Amino acid sequence: MKGQSHKTVSRWTMRRQFVLAVFALLGVTLLGRALYLQVFDYEFYRNQGDARHLRTVAIPAHRGNMHDRNGEPLAISTPIKTVWGVPEKLMAQPAALREVSALLELPAGELQQKAEQAHAQGKEFIYVKRHVMPEVATKVSQLNVEGLNLQREYRRYYPSGRAASQVVGFTDIDDVGREGLELAYNEWLSGEPGKRRVVQDRTGREITGMDIIKPSVPGKDLRLSIDKQLQYFADQALIDVIKEHNAESASVVVMKVHTGEVLAMSNYPSYNPNDISDRTGGQQRNRSITDVFEPGSTMKPFTIAAALDSGKFAPDDIVYTSPGYYSIGKYQINDTRDNGWLDLRGIVRKSSNVGVSKVATQLDPEQMWSVFDSFGFGRSPGSEFPGEVAGYFNHPILWHHIEQASVSYGYGISVSALQLVRAYSALANDGVMPTVAFIASDDQPAEGRRVIDKDIAREVRNMLESVVTDGTGHRAAIPGYRVAGKTGTSHRSVSGGYAEDRYVSVFAGFAPASRPELATVVVIHDPKAGQHFGSVVAAPVFAKVMSHALRVQNIEPDDVDDQRVGLGPVLEPVDLVSGDRS
Repeated sequence: MKGQSHKTVSRWTMRRQFVLAVFALLGVTLLGRALYLQVFDYEFYRNQGDARHLRTVAIPAHRGNMHDRNGEPLAISTPIKTVWGVPEKLMAQPAALREVSALLELPAGELQQKAEQAHAQGKEFIYVKRHVMPEVATKVSQLNVEGLNLQREYRRYYPSGRAASQVVGFTDIDDVGREGLELAYNEWLSGEPGKRRVVQDRTGREITGMDIIKPSVPGKDLRLSIDKQLQYFADQALIDVIKEHNAESASVVVMKVHTGEVLAMSNYPSYNPNDISDRTGGQQRNRSITDVFEPGSTMKPFTIAAALDSGKFAPDDIVYTSPGYYSIGKYQINDTRDNGWLDLRGIVRKSSNVGVSKVATQLDPEQMWSVFDSFGFGRSPGSEFPGEVAGYFNHPILWHHIEQASVSYGYGISVSALQLVRAYSALANDGVMPTVAFIASDDQPAEGRRVIDKDIAREVRNMLESVVTDGTGHRAAIPGYRVAGKTGTSHRSVSGGYAEDRYVSVFAGFAPASRPELATVVVIHDPKAGQHFGSVVAAPVFAKVMSHALRVQNIEPDDVDDQRVGLGPVLEPVDLVSGDRS
């Protein structure tokens, strides 16, 4: 019995030692494993942890603001929330997604389907909804949906609404410029987004911010040449004329003649850049820059300038315009009345098609074309505005026998409103063509380019003043100021010729005539309420906009009896003959 008992104790001892050895081995193994994980494989597991909880988040850059020349805001960026999520986590919570969809006004089932599709494609990020109002974003956050997150972005806001929309343009949902000056100066305005590292919990919510990897660089502001108050006024003036004359579209441009700065540029129809649904069709294009038209009689001053520049004509030279029409081959050029003998001043004042075409056909075609070319017709104005056009103006080697005559009174040539106002600015600026500018000029403006002799420019200016005081443009007169300008009316071109019942009404001019500061062009397309002449439709709009511009710019009146000095003798107004076509 004693021997048997001793054997039993020995077996239990061996078992205990074996168990202890096993546990010791397990302990050593675990210790070794822990040592391996903590020391030798540390980097791998730290990276795995970071991959689940550490994120690199973009820091959005604040887009530069746009202001008018007086510092008034035209485009500003405001912070706004965007909802995004992790597809794998979202798709597992159909009930929660229905609540989210209801808050964000998304179609039922759309978010679930979107999350499933993104997960199937291996995506780890989806936008749920961009640019969410703060109060809605707060409600979404309070749902505590796993994998659903908020991030800050910026949304563009345009305080002037439709009034300046086609000049300023707009940005897309990613804050990238898509139209207007937002597009032209996108790189300047954009800035550079930054990066920061954050720790997130298991639901993907940010626990704490960590170090900034790269700071964001805000975009730079732009101070435009536009005057916000004048822009509003010009926009309203176009709305009024569209209603009064039942017109299809209209444009007005106001420019400083010495610097080329655009103070106002308005078009109708327009759109509200704050309403994405309103950015449709042709409403968003800047017609003053992208659309062309045949300018009619507003081209006659440049034909007269070419005649004076040729040395073949003097202002007092007379032309016989009777009996009120003039034939070139099978083509007949008409005036609205028999004006008899007219000097060059009278041709401009009476807006004689016969007189100006007879002058033009005596000029060397190359010389006439050269003068028109120097005034920028057929060339891009160089504003760098998106969609800018050069217009249409043939070289004389392509002219047929009637084209030299028709170009002299504004047919067979097409221009934009910006081109025309710049050319009139050159006449007003003693023959120096300014450089077009949409940015306010604090320093010395870019030097202009001389396009015509100073004396010729002043002589033509004197003729244009007589158009307002004693000719077709009396409705463009502004009390207290001497005004120079020219009316124009042309038939709308259509496929195969011209529409007999569709017109373009134009007035182009500048003031004060004794010391010009501002030039303005008004273009009204297809007025259908009965009147269509530039003298009736466009000239009153010019007077309305220009008078306001002169006041806004604090330009002193020059139509005071004891101050009537400068370009020539005062022309006393006389009764107009009704029915002038110009």
